[in-house]
Amino acid sequence: MAVKVSEVKFRRGASFIPKVKSTAPYPFVLDALEPLSPDTRSMFGCLAVYVGPKIVLILRDKRGDDPVYCYWLATTEEHHESLRQEFPHMRSIQLFGKGVTGWQVLPIDSPDFESAALRACELIMDHDPRIGKVPKAKRRRSSKLRPEALEDASNS
Repeated sequence: MAVKVSEVKFRRGASFIPKVKSTAPYPFVLDALEPLSPDTRSMFGCLAVYVGPKIVLILRDKRGDDPVYCYWLATTEEHHESLRQEFPHMRSIQLFGKGVTGWQVLPIDSPDFESAALRACELIMDHDPRIGKVPKAKRRRSSKLRPEALEDASNS
């Protein structure tokens, strides 16, 4: 398989040893969302998908002992019941403990995974308000200056 230069990352300190970018899990999802020009970001070993300022879903394909390989929908608890009518196999993520979270899972082992994933894409394309969250702004670290540095700065 030929590797395009645009698909190669170079490891720091390892001259000319290419690292091939991994492909996105469930590429049919990104294909379905292409008209919205989604932005993807690596997050916790998963692929977060943003449409505008909203994170709409996370694609995760880590198999093995980990049962949470699937399609995560970003939503809020108030929308779970109405979304469950559209996605009967949807469930809360157990990864974060036993409580209910805004993140809901469309499990890959459900018989309707692909059609459910594509239906969720249709809802995202229609800007359904039940799907997507604007992430909280990251807090900036305060720069802690030593007292003598503050004094030097005020004298300049």
